[in-house]
Amino acid sequence: MTYLEPPGHTGAGAKSREHTLADTFVRLADTLVDDYDVVDLLDQLVTACVAVLGASAAGLLLDDQKGNLALVASSSEESRLLELFQLQNNQGPCLDCIRTGTAVTSGDLEADRERWPLFVAAAGMAGFRSVAALPLRLRDQVIGGLNLFMASPREVPLGDRRLAQALADVATIGILQHRSLHRSHVLSEQLQNALTSRVVIEQAKGVLAERGQLTMEAAFDGLRRYARNRNLKLTDVARRVVTEGLDPTLE
Repeated sequence: MTYLEPPGHTGAGAKSREHTLADTFVRLADTLVDDYDVVDLLDQLVTACVAVLGASAAGLLLDDQKGNLALVASSSEESRLLELFQLQNNQGPCLDCIRTGTAVTSGDLEADRERWPLFVAAAGMAGFRSVAALPLRLRDQVIGGLNLFMASPREVPLGDRRLAQALADVATIGILQHRSLHRSHVLSEQLQNALTSRVVIEQAKGVLAERGQLTMEAAFDGLRRYARNRNLKLTDVARRVVTEGLDPTLE
């Protein structure tokens, strides 16, 4: 199998990639403090996977520890819809990854059509031709899965899969560390809060998209930029958009 290197591996691009990767690890390490925004953390994770690993898109599912999986972060509208499709049809590489606790990859989804017939058809319609799914896992505890989607048939290089797994591992530690800091609360409560926050964020994206005739991606970019520039929680800004009419895309 010939591995295709993602862009940004040589010269100035390599330095930019290294800086982005280092910054992402620093941001993820910040979750080891008492107060952090789970949704923003996981959004940073999927964004970093696209920026430094050459993936076309990324998405992340979390287990609420009640036997349910839910979408918590996605880098694009296409990946968001495809992740939801996996959940609705109970089929796809990310689900297999979470069930087994091991990485699940396909360098050519067409070749795996018999394995995931519904998912492969939906992925093709979304413009994705290959995928790598990595577990959010600490030892034997699996709390979710990270999906990397590629627009062309290709295997993700082993080194990049290891980087993606390292990012997922740090995020997992951050989530579980938060649990240990609040032993009176179970993990499912924390994750449920994250899922509730995601609903507010999706509502805010819809409001901004409708108000400004924007794409969902542009609406979310404006929302995220406003929050980060002011050191605010993404969920809090989204709630202000929905309840107070805030329009962060005007700034």
